[in-house]
Amino acid sequence: MAGLVVSGTQVSYIGQDCREIPEHLGRDCGHFAKRLDLSFNLLRPRPRSPTFLGFRERINGCLQSTEGNMKIVSASLEGLSAFGSLEELILDNNLLGDDLTLPGLPQLHTLTLNKNQISDLECLLDHLAEVTPALEYLSLLGNVACPNELVSLEKDEEDYKRYRCFVLHKLPRLKFLDARKVTRQEREEALVRGAFMKVVKPKPSNVDIADSQEHQYTPLPSASRELTSHRGVLGKCHYVYCGKNSEGNRFIRDDQL
Repeated sequence: MAGLVVSGTQVSYIGQDCREIPEHLGRDCGHFAKRLDLSFNLLRPRPRSPTFLGFRERINGCLQSTEGNMKIVSASLEGLSAFGSLEELILDNNLLGDDLTLPGLPQLHTLTLNKNQISDLECLLDHLAEVTPALEYLSLLGNVACPNELVSLEKDEEDYKRYRCFVLHKLPRLKFLDARKVTRQEREEALVRGAFMKVVKPKPSNVDIADSQEHQYTPLPSASRELTSHRGVLGKCHYVYCGKNSEGNRFIRDDQL
């Protein structure tokens, strides 16, 4: 199989532009793989149509079955179901977004999702808490959900600290987050303040947007707001400058006039 590299229990399928995990990858390697690297592909979750009864839609948009606590896995990640003994999963540099859903991976302790398109942090963390109970290492660098200078120059260290605090509140078992080891101080702060570290930006309504556009301030008169609307004024000045009150005249003598 072109692009497949196997070394012991490590399986790599990197840079193959695949949009979903090939079925034969799970069939051939799923029973022994402990580490799976699928970075630099085109994996993008596409929700499947539910094929069984008894499911309900969660408030945060993730789908969950009430029978057996099973997830409706996105089609592109469906192949992960064959990797039941997986301990490490690398999904960096794909197109994974907020509809990302994984199958239950009870032994997974390392997950990297760097440089994807994830923006809803809370939804992701709630999902991971459910399907990856043994998770100890998580990396989300390069996603909008991870506020740092990699995604926006407007973010600073304080934004990143709040993000870490909220993640540790949701996933208290983590030992490493992104490129940093979790400290005891961070863990203690997450217990006390983590629930309040979620930052919610209000979305402007259509009415607010319309009002802001209608009442935009401009120092120009209404007749001069259009670039193509020019109007000049001609007139005569009724004042003549004699220089009598000029400050400079105090230093000019009569013999210099």
